[in-house]
Amino acid sequence: MRKLFFLFTALCLVSPVIFGQNITFRATTEKVVVVGQQFRVNYTLTTGGETGKDIRFPDTNDFDNIFGPTVSFQSSSSYINGKSSTQATGIFTYVLLAKSEGTFTIPPATIKVGNSEYKSNELTVKVLPPDQAANAASANANAGNSANSVQQGTQSSSSGNVSSDDVFVRMIVSKNSVYENEGFLVTFKLYTLVNIAGFDDSPKFPEYEGFIAQEIDMPPNAQWALENYNGRNYQTLLLKQTVLFPQHSGKITIASGKFNVIARIRTQRRQRSFFDDFFDTTEDVKRTLTSSPVTIDVKPLPPGKPDSFTGAVGDYKMTSSISTNQLKSNDAVTVKVTISGSGNIKLVKNPEIVFPNDFDAMDPVVTNNTKVSSSGVTGTKTIEYNAIPRFAGDFTIPKAEFSYFDLKSGAYKTLTTDEYALHVEQGEAGSGINAPIVNATNKEEIRFLGKDIRYIKTDSGHFHKGDFFFGTFRYLLFYIVPALLFLILFLIYRNQAIQNANIALVRTKKANKVASKRLKTAAKYLKENKTESFYDETLRAVWGYLSDKLNIPVSALTKDNVDANLTKYGATESLIKDFRDILDTAEFARFAPAQESGKMDELYDATVQAIDKMENTIKK
Repeated sequence: MRKLFFLFTALCLVSPVIFGQNITFRATTEKVVVVGQQFRVNYTLTTGGETGKDIRFPDTNDFDNIFGPTVSFQSSSSYINGKSSTQATGIFTYVLLAKSEGTFTIPPATIKVGNSEYKSNELTVKVLPPDQAANAASANANAGNSANSVQQGTQSSSSGNVSSDDVFVRMIVSKNSVYENEGFLVTFKLYTLVNIAGFDDSPKFPEYEGFIAQEIDMPPNAQWALENYNGRNYQTLLLKQTVLFPQHSGKITIASGKFNVIARIRTQRRQRSFFDDFFDTTEDVKRTLTSSPVTIDVKPLPPGKPDSFTGAVGDYKMTSSISTNQLKSNDAVTVKVTISGSGNIKLVKNPEIVFPNDFDAMDPVVTNNTKVSSSGVTGTKTIEYNAIPRFAGDFTIPKAEFSYFDLKSGAYKTLTTDEYALHVEQGEAGSGINAPIVNATNKEEIRFLGKDIRYIKTDSGHFHKGDFFFGTFRYLLFYIVPALLFLILFLIYRNQAIQNANIALVRTKKANKVASKRLKTAAKYLKENKTESFYDETLRAVWGYLSDKLNIPVSALTKDNVDANLTKYGATESLIKDFRDILDTAEFARFAPAQESGKMDELYDATVQAIDKMENTIKK
């Protein structure tokens, strides 16, 4: 028993070392250096108390090993909740010299801890050519890896002057020639040989007219990086990155950006003193930088577009599912369609799911989950189509198509959903005259025709006969008036039921009412200055109004067929142009930088006026 007690105590003391230690061996260094520059490679070993030995630096011919390793150790102990723990950190430092230009890989180093050997991660180092300017090359050779020291060494000869070669902003586009709706990256980058103390005011970027813009979130703490441009090694800083989607073909010019920076430079005195070597004299110089405009050649999409093509460009996949294949009448069924891939997924139009005539279809619910990065816009768009069957029976929901232009193959591709068979059993409500007649525009207004006709009592009852009343005209009115009222009410309700059964007619009559409700919501977003929500609701109002008024599903609406149908119904050219301008403005502005409230007011007023003109033009 005593031996077991001592064994247990020994295990408690040794277990933190044996089981508690987490050994890591990691390498770090500079990502970018210059030919002839010395730089450090640090290997950090973290253990539960043991020290490493026999470290082996990898063989590499791309760099000269100047000296190393220099070693430093740090150890700490803690006692928490009755448990003791120890952590030891060892840093092994090598100094290397970059020999030639290029991108090189430093293989993993190895070290032994106890009887085990551990490997570090490999490193990638980009080596830039020497600066063509002699003073810049000298400054970079002595600057080490600090961005500030590089800039200060370069500016020493500036004598208070900052030229356009010392600091400037470039607008860099990933492609100069693209297709309509093909995304490309626009980057604004600051290049400098001098210290930058900050910006005098907020940078002014172009408006991206003719494009839909998706901005990339920039990190809160921007990092300077070394880059060789036109033979000079500049410190660079990313200012903004945006993915643009051109909305029409032709030559589209991205305007210049304007940036006011404050350059902090060293100045030289006419008479130098001993203290000038210890204390720098600096001066802040304001410079206005303007990026050069860039023209993009936007190619039209090739002919041969499928009927289900609505402008999607990129690389997509589509899946579909149904909530159930068996249900009762008046219960809801949901078809879910998911489109994933790369491209402007937010603007991809919904595929058209055609439900049987005996189904009441609701507005689809759309959920976007996208990510914007330097490689483009990727993510998913999920559309849920909800419908309610009114009668029992067996039904089929046909396949839906979605077409897009594939950039890799340069051809159109068509994706299809599955076909679904539904078995609907009789629900609580009856069929025929007791079936619900649903207003396709407003799902909240549901009436039952069977309840409009009340039961008529057939038994004769008992009446008092008297010469003063029986057989008189007043006596006959007691029969004639109710009969006439019943006949009039029956004809009114019957006519209303027939109209409600004509879904197209109901949609046409209520188009203005539905659009007005959505515009009230848009006005609310306008007052709250919610830009994206305002433009979204305005687009929903206009597209929904045109869909109801022209009796065309929203998923099948395009700007071209809207123009054609408005012309067929007698709309003027100015009215057609008004609607196209409204749609273009709202679509462009939805993903553009924040708009002025005045422009939003103008768009709202123009939308209201266009719908009023339409009501006076089209009479149904």
